[in-house]
Amino acid sequence: MRDRAGLLGAAAGAALLAPLAVWAWPEGDAGDRDGPALVPTDLRERDPEATAAARRVYARLAALENDARRGRPSGTVIGQHVELHNERYNPEYGDYRGVKQPGYYYRKARDITGRLPAFIELDLGPGYGASGWGVGESRSYSRSWPGCGRYWGYTDDAVDLAVGVWAGLPRAADGSYRPTGVHTDCSAGTEVRLPENGGAPAGMVGFSFHQPYPGSTVKSFARTLHRNSPGARDSGWFGRVITPGSTEHEALLHDLSFLADHLGYLAGRGVPVLLRPYHEMNTAPGKGFWWAGQDPAAFRGLWRLTYDYLVHRRGLHNLLFVWAPNSWDGSYGREPGLYYPGGRYVDVVGVDDYSDTPARPFGGGAWTEVWYRGLEGYRRPRIVSESFHVPLNAAQPRTLTRTPWVLWTVWGQALSYENVSEPRHRNTADDVKRTYYSSRVITSQAFT
Repeated sequence: MRDRAGLLGAAAGAALLAPLAVWAWPEGDAGDRDGPALVPTDLRERDPEATAAARRVYARLAALENDARRGRPSGTVIGQHVELHNERYNPEYGDYRGVKQPGYYYRKARDITGRLPAFIELDLGPGYGASGWGVGESRSYSRSWPGCGRYWGYTDDAVDLAVGVWAGLPRAADGSYRPTGVHTDCSAGTEVRLPENGGAPAGMVGFSFHQPYPGSTVKSFARTLHRNSPGARDSGWFGRVITPGSTEHEALLHDLSFLADHLGYLAGRGVPVLLRPYHEMNTAPGKGFWWAGQDPAAFRGLWRLTYDYLVHRRGLHNLLFVWAPNSWDGSYGREPGLYYPGGRYVDVVGVDDYSDTPARPFGGGAWTEVWYRGLEGYRRPRIVSESFHVPLNAAQPRTLTRTPWVLWTVWGQALSYENVSEPRHRNTADDVKRTYYSSRVITSQAFT
């Protein structure tokens, strides 16, 4: 997500569909975007050891994409990003002042419409101004990290909520949380209650990783930004991050082990994860995150070594890899093709769209159409990975007719936040209802 102060504040499964077609996964980089119109449908072509649950999720997304490519779109999964660190620790965040229970914006859609999103994306970074990678309780996924770290309880909530969305909340105790969905934060001593979703599988889960720069002592959003990283002062720093044997590379692996430990806990409980690392990599040099605006070959190297670490070294086969550039508007974001790591490393392609609004679409065409058409050649399911807006609203009631995205994720508090400085960033309750009640939208109820 872009550094927008107004929105950042102070700081299961579906049935496996029969494959429609199996294409060879592309070789190479940006040049592999041409080929058959349909997307691959079997995740094992990328990862022969992919879990059955991950295969089911991917097959569902691929089927939706292929339906759209055949000219008969069958639906768009509606998703909600949840900023747990802000919900728990930032009283200025969101549509009322005060600390929120974790999962507030997952539950908010149901408060407005009576329905839950079919996808939730959580974040294991960036932290909340705390030192080191900390966790709340010492669990099987966190024994190598400091226990009961202040401002780190939200990582426990992220993992627990992911398990609960996939398997149902509340649920029988399995070492992750109590059957009531209530636990006590071991640092603050306060009661924390996860939302209920009916006690049955409620949809898919994903994780982003706003990773502070490797070697950063303080884990905070500010340390994710290029301007605050060593790369802003040392042109050779990023190259050392991706060079095995360097101090910077060892720091990167330390960060990735934090990520892998948490994802591994989910793998052990059968939870597939749409993992969206290193997003918005195509921003202009000097802007955005520490991994953004780099030499494209160096970025592809970062992606591939991260993939190899998670899949081959750590044996995580519950992952679907999501590549999500920023909307390429020619100013903040550049055309992203050269940053594409290649089909052997990517399952889903998306866009973080902050370059246009329903009232002012970019490029003079339909809203989001520039990005939808621009991603078509990658032969992967296409998603809106971040947006301030729900897809169907008063200004654009037919978005999914022209651009039938497979999945559309609304960013955090933007779902209902009414105090931002610009009205163009607002979703009204009617907008949210129009989206969640549409026959073109797949909510939790329809997904499962």
